Amino acid sequence: MKFTLSWLKTHLDTNASVDEIAETLTDLGLEVEEVTNPGDRLKDFTIGKVLHAEQHPDADRLRVCKVATDEGELQIICGAPNARAGITVVVAKPGVYVPGIDTTIGVGKIRGIESFGMMASERELELSDEHDGIIELPSGEVGDRFVDWLAENDPSKVDPVIEIAITPNRPDALGVQGIARDLAARGIGQLKQRPIEPVPGEFPCPIAVTIDEDTLDGCPVFTGRLIRGVRNGPSPQWLQDQLRAIGLRPISALVDITNFFTYDRNRPLHVFDADKVAGGTLRVHRAKGGESLVALDDKTYTFEPGMIVISDANEPESIAGVMGGAASGVSEETVNVFLESAFWDNVQIALTGRALKINSDARYRFERGIDPEFTLPGLELATQMILDLCGGEASSVVIAGAVPDHRRAYRLDTARVQSLVGMDIPESEQRQTLTRLGFKLEGNMAQVPSWRPDVLGEADLVEEVARVASLTKLEGRPLPRLTEGVPRPVMTPMQRREQAARRTAAALGYNECVSYSFIDKASAALFDGGDDASMLENPISSEMSHMRPDLLPGLLQAAARNQARGFMDLSLFEIGPAFSGGEPGEQQVQVSGLLVGRTAAKDVHKSARAVDVFDVKADAEAILAAMGAPAKVQILRGGAGWWHPGRHGRICLGPKKVLGVFGELHPRVLAAMDVKGPAMAFTLWPEEVPQARKGTATRAALELRDLQAVERDFAFVVDAQVEALVLVNAAAGADKALIEDVRVFDEFAGGSLGEGKKSLAVTVRLQPTGKTLTEAEIEAVSAKIVEKVTKATGGTLRG
Repeated sequence: MKFTLSWLKTHLDTNASVDEIAETLTDLGLEVEEVTNPGDRLKDFTIGKVLHAEQHPDADRLRVCKVATDEGELQIICGAPNARAGITVVVAKPGVYVPGIDTTIGVGKIRGIESFGMMASERELELSDEHDGIIELPSGEVGDRFVDWLAENDPSKVDPVIEIAITPNRPDALGVQGIARDLAARGIGQLKQRPIEPVPGEFPCPIAVTIDEDTLDGCPVFTGRLIRGVRNGPSPQWLQDQLRAIGLRPISALVDITNFFTYDRNRPLHVFDADKVAGGTLRVHRAKGGESLVALDDKTYTFEPGMIVISDANEPESIAGVMGGAASGVSEETVNVFLESAFWDNVQIALTGRALKINSDARYRFERGIDPEFTLPGLELATQMILDLCGGEASSVVIAGAVPDHRRAYRLDTARVQSLVGMDIPESEQRQTLTRLGFKLEGNMAQVPSWRPDVLGEADLVEEVARVASLTKLEGRPLPRLTEGVPRPVMTPMQRREQAARRTAAALGYNECVSYSFIDKASAALFDGGDDASMLENPISSEMSHMRPDLLPGLLQAAARNQARGFMDLSLFEIGPAFSGGEPGEQQVQVSGLLVGRTAAKDVHKSARAVDVFDVKADAEAILAAMGAPAKVQILRGGAGWWHPGRHGRICLGPKKVLGVFGELHPRVLAAMDVKGPAMAFTLWPEEVPQARKGTATRAALELRDLQAVERDFAFVVDAQVEALVLVNAAAGADKALIEDVRVFDEFAGGSLGEGKKSLAVTVRLQPTGKTLTEAEIEAVSAKIVEKVTKATGGTLRG
């Protein structure tokens, strides 16, 4: 949106400078993109007077002039036909940049005679297109700045142009009056209020207007009137200067007047050549589809069904709210015009403009929203200007439809400015701000003006108050403390367990995987899944057709992809939900890990070895300990079918409380998943770890024993079917207060033991608490250990 300072002052009584106005507009939310001051490019030009002019001896069209300047008399060669003695001119001395020819003046020779500058024309100074001769000033003192002379005698030539960016929610700022209203609300001047007097109709309007019933939602109101006997010549200079300053080309008085109101009041208008309207009627209706129109841009547009057009008795004459037709456009021969002012639905205008790929000032404004209440007043203002500039007489106004009711009011809660924005603004200032912006206050209710479609609630009233008061005055203030002391933790116990498991697994050298919760049916079936209950109704692909019953399929698929690329040694883990069914609650968080390959890279010391079940057992126990599981657990058999039947164990707190499973995966599963094994894995269930009875943020105190521990080794010959766990539990139960640990360190079968027998050797650690153990006490405990193991396993102490 462009406008000049003088244009702004027709609506705003102010003495503020351009810089002050630009800074205020940006602060109000109307961001200034550029300020162009024509005087800046003319500041180096001065006024001179031609003292003498004679014919150039070697050129018929050149004259050698003696010009009085602020630096004395200069010789300047000029080719203008009006260069003569006695005239007052504009001089560009050497070193001055001339914008119209993009040249910096220097001292030069023209046909052998030196020239020390130039005398400028209007086009060379970009004041107009005039280039028939140099500028002749009617007055002026030699040496004065030309820009100062213009400011006094022709201020429109040095009128600063301000360009602002308009956000879609501020259509009222697409008119100069709306911009002036915002500045007046801030206190940068006083808004000029001018009453709008209706123009009396001299005769009935001979052109009727109608709106089809199915088009009223797109055009609620359509107004117009005939003006006969007009003279459509060039518009006056002040109007041409205003339009040129903002980048518009003056065309004719009638067209320039409609362009003026488009920018001045955000009120697009259109004028038809009334003599070219067939049948004496204009009908607003929806296109059937296939009709065409040559518009004012000389392009032919074909309408789609439902687009709104304005037609006479024969054919379409205008694309409603977007662009008029060339056939009914005004020209210099036009003597009778029909002036149209209508209100169009912004959504339908936008759809039509996009479909036809037309960008026009009218479309730009209608699709953002204009003031519906200004439809008829805008017609009256434009009528009066046409009568003033073009003459003629106006008919009565014809109206089809009615102005839509846009009235709405919201409660003004003056305390919300503090709560929503954080600014302390007195109630009287808030009410005064809204009044200046055009709101009507009745008690604590604010009636929204018709030109502000963006105000749709109480919060918008607060925004208007804060915007005008300036958000730059907002001061940062520390928030009051809402709680005393250390705040309560926000993580749930389950989240803390998952975090501990993730950190511990990463510290053990595992790489975390994050895989989809969906897997293919075949992989799910290997882990007791893949049934209809867990099948997705609309899967992404056939490879993601079922909810995963376990995390291990995803880890195995990741291992297979890495092995295919040559990475054979892998340590992977994942934390996430597994699904036993498709109903709510049939899911449980798991912590799963996978070891494949060797423990380390090969080296000359042969330290690398294949991972085994004890590696994952140790890692599983470390992660369980980090999640708060008890140190003493039972290792039992009976895992699911995807575990190796003899190389896995369930970590339990009793036969029914299972915390996790570890071991080697079944070769059948590895073959199906295309993983080169063996592969060790563990699966833990954090939700099964019992909660601590007393929650504390610190660890338990470290217990140090100052008495020496005693270790004794025992070897028992038992049946081959006896599990080591049975023997360990029996030995530990011999004296629970004194025995701290029982650990298997050797297993032997065959030899002299005979068929069906094996030897299990254990180390029992005795830790006294009150006094040092005597040999007799140690022997007594050893006897109890032998007795308990013999009773539990049926074995004998090996000699």
